[in-house]
Amino acid sequence: MELYAFEPHRAADEEEAFDLRQPGRPAVEAAVRTLIAATGDDPAREGLRDTPARVARAYGEWFAGYAVDPARLLETTFGEAEDYEETILLRSIPLVSTCEHHLAPIIGQAHVAYRPNGRVVGISKLSRLVDAFARRLQLQERLTRQIATALEDALEPRGVAVVIEAAHGCMATRGVRQHGVTMVTKCWLGEFRSDPDLRAELIAALPGTGATGFGNL
Repeated sequence: MELYAFEPHRAADEEEAFDLRQPGRPAVEAAVRTLIAATGDDPAREGLRDTPARVARAYGEWFAGYAVDPARLLETTFGEAEDYEETILLRSIPLVSTCEHHLAPIIGQAHVAYRPNGRVVGISKLSRLVDAFARRLQLQERLTRQIATALEDALEPRGVAVVIEAAHGCMATRGVRQHGVTMVTKCWLGEFRSDPDLRAELIAALPGTGATGFGNL
């Protein structure tokens, strides 16, 4: 049975304008029913009847980051630690995101570090910052950079480092179908970019450094 019938490509000036308004719950559920039907299954059968509503609720969680302003998360800083000049590192922050190319999950962990320049931010805000950017349609490379630059813009620290290691569902479940493969991305700003000893010190402080192949980056 042929599941999909694709129309011939139309020129750009012939394409209908896409409605950029965010659709409501009924439209989302209708779209999910269409996708279920596209698999060849019956969206009206008992086991799938409530799936559109469940998926709509799940989307509200998976993409909650669009409703969060990362800059607002970092507005409150503290000057009591102004004498502290060493690296602050929050390791193994759980990360759940969605690949924008196939809408497949990206699951891993992020390590976020900075070298303060008079002010620090609450440690929970670092975790919330990761979550705010992760819970959007993402590329891991862009996600890594966004977290680092947001922290740099808010605190103006002497250096920022972000390392993300994650597995991609689009690679594990389709295409090459390789399981157990993770991708590592890094962003070095300020002193972390200019000082290789600082980078080596940070990498040595990360869990499982030897197994992940970070090396002396």
